[in-house]
Amino acid sequence: MFSWLGTDDRRKKDPEVFQTVSEGLKKLYKTKLLPLEEHYKFHEFHSPALEDADFDNKPMILLVGQYSTGKTSFIRYLLEQDFPGMRIGPEPTTDSFIAVMHGTMEGLIPGNALVVDPKKPFRKLNAFGNAFLNRFVCAQLPNPVLESISVIDTPGILSGEKQRISRGYDFAAVLEWFAERVDRIILLFDAHKLDISDEFSEVIKALKNHEDKIRVVLNKADQIETQQLMRVYGALMWSLGKIVNTPEVIRVYIGSFWSHPLLIPDNRKLFEAEEQDLFKDIQSLPRNAALRKLNDLIKRARLAKVHAYIISSLKKDMPSVFGKDNKKKELINSLGEIYSRIEKEHQISPGDFPNLKRMQEQLQAHDLNKFQPLKMKLLDSVDDMLAHDIAQLMVLVRQEETQRPNQVVKGGAFEGTMNGPFGHGYGEGAGEGIDEVEWVVARDKPMYDEIFYTLSPVNGKVTGANAKKEMVKSKLPNTVLGKIWKLADIDKDGMLDDEEFALANHLIKVKLEGHELPSELPAHLVPPSKRKVPE
Repeated sequence: MFSWLGTDDRRKKDPEVFQTVSEGLKKLYKTKLLPLEEHYKFHEFHSPALEDADFDNKPMILLVGQYSTGKTSFIRYLLEQDFPGMRIGPEPTTDSFIAVMHGTMEGLIPGNALVVDPKKPFRKLNAFGNAFLNRFVCAQLPNPVLESISVIDTPGILSGEKQRISRGYDFAAVLEWFAERVDRIILLFDAHKLDISDEFSEVIKALKNHEDKIRVVLNKADQIETQQLMRVYGALMWSLGKIVNTPEVIRVYIGSFWSHPLLIPDNRKLFEAEEQDLFKDIQSLPRNAALRKLNDLIKRARLAKVHAYIISSLKKDMPSVFGKDNKKKELINSLGEIYSRIEKEHQISPGDFPNLKRMQEQLQAHDLNKFQPLKMKLLDSVDDMLAHDIAQLMVLVRQEETQRPNQVVKGGAFEGTMNGPFGHGYGEGAGEGIDEVEWVVARDKPMYDEIFYTLSPVNGKVTGANAKKEMVKSKLPNTVLGKIWKLADIDKDGMLDDEEFALANHLIKVKLEGHELPSELPAHLVPPSKRKVPE
C-alpha cells in the first residue's frame, strides 16, 4: 500500500549517475540549484545564472594589474606570438578587456557579437551594458597554448576618481564576474612602482572569496639590483598584507616575463626557478579544471542557501498591510542581527554570508513584500545535491584525471623550458656531467677512495654499517641518506664497492648544495664498470 514511499525515499538517497563531470555539473545545477536561485532572486543580488558554456569552457587565466606592469607582454611571452588587438607601451595602452582564445583563423570578435554566442561563456556580460561591451573583444588565433587555456587581458588599473568615473561601467563588478568563472587570477606588479592605487585596492577587495585562485607576479625584476629586489619584495608583501586579509601568505613569483635580455643577470637562477614554478602551476590548470568547477558550484550552492534564508526571513518579518516602508528601513538597518539569528538557527558559518553593507544597498531597490517565504523542498534538494551527488562527482573527477594524466598546457614558452640544454636545472646537481664522456664522479674519486679504505673494506666492499658511520657525518636526515643508499647500491647486495661509495658521496654533495635527488639514477651517473654493454 505504501510502497511508493520507499521508492521516493530510495531515489532521494541514491545519487544520479553521470557519464562526465561536465554533464553532471550541468544537470545538478539546472535541476537542483537553479530552482532555488530563481525562487529567491539570487541572480539579482549576486551572480547571473550559469550556462552550459560555463561548464564546458577551457580553463581561463585573468590578468590584473596597474598600467604598464607587463600584462600584455606576459601573454605575448606565453604564446610566443602577437595576438590581434595587442598593444604594448609604457603608457596606459590596453583600454579593453581582451579574451585571448583559440580559433582556426586570426581575428577579433567585438563584445556585442561575443555575448550572443552560446558557445562562449560570456553571454551574461550583456548586463554591464554598451559602455562595457564596446570595451570588450575576443582575440582568436591558432596557438598550441590556447588549445588548453584561455587568457583574459584587462585594462590597466589607474588611480584617481576621474579615471574611475570615466570608464562608464563598474570595473570592479566586471572583474568580480570574471573572478567567479576563471581558474587562476594573476596580479602583476612592476618592481619599480609598488604603489597600490585606490582602484587597485578596491579591485583586490572585489576578488575576496577567490584568494585560492590568486597568484602574484613581481614583474620586471631584472631591472633592479639584488639588494633593492629584497626591499621591493618585502614592501610588496607588506602592502598586500594590508589589503588581502588572509592568514596565509600569498605566493609571489619573481621574474621578468618577456623575451628581452636580462638587464641585471645576477638573479638569473632565481628567475628561472620562479618561472618554472609558475609554469607548473599554469600547466596543472587543465587537469584540475573539473575539480575547480565542482568547488565553485559548492561555493555557489552554500551562498544560495544562505541567501534563501535571508530573503525568507525578511519576507516573514514584513507587515502585510500598513507600515511597510518604515518596517523595510528597520529590517535593512538591523540586517546584521538577522544574519546572527540565521547563523544560530541553521548552524551556518559566518564566512558563508554575503557582504553586509553591499546587501543592505541592494535591498533598498527591492520590494520586500514580493519576496518568497521559506520553501524547504527547494533547500532539501540542494542539501541532497551536496550530501550525495557531489560525492559521486568527486569519484568521477578522479577517474577522469587518471584517464588523462598528461593533460597539461603545451606550446609557446612552455616548450622552451622542457627539453635540451636550456631546460630548467640542466647540467646542475644530479644533472652535472650529463654531456661529458668521463664519469663526473671520477673527478673527486681519489678523495672518496681515501675515506673508503679507512672503512675496512672486505673483498673490495664496505658493509652498510661501516658506510653509515661515514654517511651520517653529512648530517642529512635518515630518509635522505636512505634514498642515496638506494641509488648508490646499484647491484643491490647491501654493500658498496669503491665506485658505489664514491657515487654515494657525490649524491650527498648534490643534496648539500641544495639540489633535489633524482627518483632514478641518471645514466651518466652509473659507474662505468656497472654500465650494460650494448649487444
